[in-house]
Parts: sequence; C-alpha cells; structure tokens
Amino acid sequence: MLEPYYLTTAIHYPNGKPHIGHAYETIAADVIARFQRLRGREVRFQTGTDEHGLKMAQKARELGMEPRELADQMSGHFRDLFDVLNISYDRFIRTTDADHHRASKAIWERMAAKGDLYLDRYEGWYSVRDEAYYDEKELVEGEEGEKLSPQRTPVEWTEEETWFFRLSRYAEPLLELLRTPGFLEPASRRNEMIAFVERGLQDLSVSRTSFDWGVKVPGSEDHVMYVWVDALTNYITGLGFPDGGTLWDKFWPADLHLIGKDIVRFHTIYWPAFLLSADLPLPKKVFGHGFLLNRGVKESKSAGNVTDPMELAQTFGVDALRYFLMAEVTFGQDGSYSAEALVNKVNAELANSFGNLAQRTLSMIAKNMDGKLEIFELASEDEKLLSVVSKACGETLPEAFDQLAFSIGIEAWLKAVFACNAYVDEQAPWALKKADPDRMKVVLQTLFIAIRDLAIAIQPVVPEKAAEVLDQLGVASDRRGYADLSYREWFAELAQGGHVIGKPTPVFPRLELPEQEVA
Repeated sequence: MLEPYYLTTAIHYPNGKPHIGHAYETIAADVIARFQRLRGREVRFQTGTDEHGLKMAQKARELGMEPRELADQMSGHFRDLFDVLNISYDRFIRTTDADHHRASKAIWERMAAKGDLYLDRYEGWYSVRDEAYYDEKELVEGEEGEKLSPQRTPVEWTEEETWFFRLSRYAEPLLELLRTPGFLEPASRRNEMIAFVERGLQDLSVSRTSFDWGVKVPGSEDHVMYVWVDALTNYITGLGFPDGGTLWDKFWPADLHLIGKDIVRFHTIYWPAFLLSADLPLPKKVFGHGFLLNRGVKESKSAGNVTDPMELAQTFGVDALRYFLMAEVTFGQDGSYSAEALVNKVNAELANSFGNLAQRTLSMIAKNMDGKLEIFELASEDEKLLSVVSKACGETLPEAFDQLAFSIGIEAWLKAVFACNAYVDEQAPWALKKADPDRMKVVLQTLFIAIRDLAIAIQPVVPEKAAEVLDQLGVASDRRGYADLSYREWFAELAQGGHVIGKPTPVFPRLELPEQEVA
C-alpha cells in the first residue's frame, strides 16, 4: 500500500475575481491529486482563499463594503470557478473560518512559549500588494525614480508597534532544510532562497496595529497577526490542528505545497521557521511554478489583457483548457498562452489524433464485428504496438507526472497515440475487411486495448473526456486505475469473448476560434 498523500495549493487572495494564474495552479494541483489517486493513494487535496490583510481591508473600503462582505462575495467566485474546472478538492478553506482562527492562535501561542516572539517597533518598507516587508537593499527603482519591491509593486514606509518573530534564530536549520535534495524545486528557486538566507536573516514583524481585519493576537487584542502567519497556518488548520485526530495523523506533514514562484520565500523560509518554533514536522516538498503569460506578456488590469478563466472554459471546454495548460508549458518555468495556440494544439492532438483514433476504431468494431470482441492471438507487430503504449502509459507518463513534468509525460502519451495511428495506416483494417477479415479483427482489438490504456493514462488531465472514452469502451469504473494498465491481463479477459460495445459518438470535437479572436 502506498502512503497517504497531502497536497495543497496556495490559498488565493480574493481582492478581485480569479484570473488565469489561479486556474493554472489549481488545475495543476488537481492533475497531481487525480494522478496520485489513480496510483492507489488516499489523497487529501486542499485549496481555498486568503481573506485577511491590509489589501483586503483597503479594497473593501474602496468599494464601500465591509471586509467580510467582500471576502464572502469574492471567495464565492473562486469556488464557482473551481467547480467549473472540475477541481477535486477535499476542502475549500477560508481564513475567516472559525477553526482557522483557533489554529492560528494556537501556533502563535506555541511560538510565544518557545520565546520566539517579542514586542518592539517596526520601521521600514512594506508592499501592500505583496503583503510583504522588504529591506532597503531589496528595492528597485521605478521609471520615475520611485522605490518598488523586487516584484515592482509599490512600497510604503511603515512605522508601528509590532510583535517580532526571531527568524534570525533559525538560519542554520533553514539552510540545512533548503539544501535537502527534493525539498524545494525547481533548483533555481532553491538557489535563490539559499542565497537569501546566507545574506543574513532579520527578525520578522508578525503583527499589525494600523488596521484590524485579521486574526487577533492572543493577549494583545489591539494587534492582528501578519497576514502570512495566518495564511500559512491554513495548511494545518485543514487537518485538525491543534486538536490532532485522524486527518492530522494520516496526512501531516504535507507531501507537497504547490505555489507560485513569487511566494517561495514565505513557504520555504517563514513557514518552516514557524513550524520549527512550534515543534511541528516540516512539509516534504515545496514546488514554485512559473507565471502564465498572455501572448508572452504578464497580465495586468492596466494593460487590459487579463483573461477570465471561466470564459475560456465555457468557450473551449474545461478539458480542452486543462490539456492545453498542462501540455503546452514546461511546469516550473514561465509559459505563454493564447486562444489560437489552445485551439491549434487541442485540435491537432486531441481531436485529430486521439479522438479520431478512438472514433474510427470503435466505429469499425461496431460496424464490422457487431460491437462484439472475440478470441484472438496477437502477432508480433501487435505486441510491438502494445509494448510502446504500455511503456508510455505505465512507465514514462507516471514517472514524469511524479516529478511534476506534465508536458514531458503528455508528450510520451502523444507519441504513443501517433504510434497507434501509424499502426492503423500500416495495417489498413478497411482493406483487411475483404482480404483477411480475421486479421482485421485482431488489428481492431489490438487498437481497442491501446485506446483503453491511453484513456486510463490521460485521466488526470482530461477527466471528463477520458471517462467518456472509457464508458464507450465498456471499461468498468473500478478498472480504471494505473494498476489496471497491464494489457496482457486485459487481453486475457477479452480473449474469453463476450465483451460488447455500442456505436460510438465523437468525444473530442474540433474547436473554432470565436469571431473576435479571428479578427
């Protein structure tokens, strides 16, 4: 039995409606969760919204709303999007949840008991947009000489009484953690964080008094926790901290925190330090993925190029969007997307290659064999094809997905699809119908087995469409895991005869660009 698996996304900041970046990260996490379930693991998958902090308070004031009213409204948009995108989360957590306030106070009290919190005064630069403190030496100069954060967001000088966390105390254990193989990937992010710690850690301001939208600090009710203390704690709130219990015992420490590259510091320096202070186990891996660019340009409201992922899903289909994002971008690096690229890729690879392969194979079985599979023996060329498919679906794709190399795994899968189409052209079952009908049946049933394996393997990426293919193949719902990919075992069952399929319907229709995109 494989160990249970706990996976989280970053909790998304809901001061605006979700954009394509939120969809990208959450789809990737869902692919991982579905992949691990198909391997036979019990998975706990958590996502949600991060609803406290100055940015939310300011946005609510700007809109003439209470922060809680804004949080309720915007959090609903994220939940609606994730439902549309077929995200199989186990909990959608909100930092306004009562159990989360309790967990945040509990970890604070543990850090206080360790002697890692002290009251002082903070004077320095703060980015409201990043909800982050920056040293003077980290700032960059804007076009008009203004000071900006490393992410080129505005910063403001802040002075207030604050509780500090003794981050400097944890430099050595953090360096040891960061140098641990596999803890932080990709390697470029790891090197950045090691360099950051080696330059010297300053104690961290972990409370605010200039606003009150947040978790109250125990014993200092005029302070609210720094939003990142409260936000990071969500990962243990969802497992029952501080009470423990079945979920805690089974799933902590997390197997993977999946996050954007811009918040790696918070997850690999601040979060492990808080956990070390609280005497809690550390997560096993953090992966900082890249940004998704709109035709190579970073999205922004001012540039007018912000993409609504709900609109994309409704226009092109959920599985088409999921496939494109996972196949097109090398996960971990920045990637670019456009409607044209999505349509071209999905049409070429899903509609023309895999969809057409399944449709014409099943149609020929229905027409020429009355949909009935029969006892048959594989020839060497049939064995060769099934070996290619078996290796791609049962070895290369799972190994790649296990390393979060989705595009590499999908590329191997697609090559197996191409191999099947080449086999069809070489064997020409339409010609065999008259010349050698028995051989035709062997060819079609060999393709039937290959299509089954291909559909099982690609389920994490296109769950709805893969399920439609498997339904048409007549594969039972409890026989769709990665452990069922052995074509020899499946062949032995088919060889008993009696398996019947109906007339197929197309699963992957060709996409068209909307008129405004064509123009």
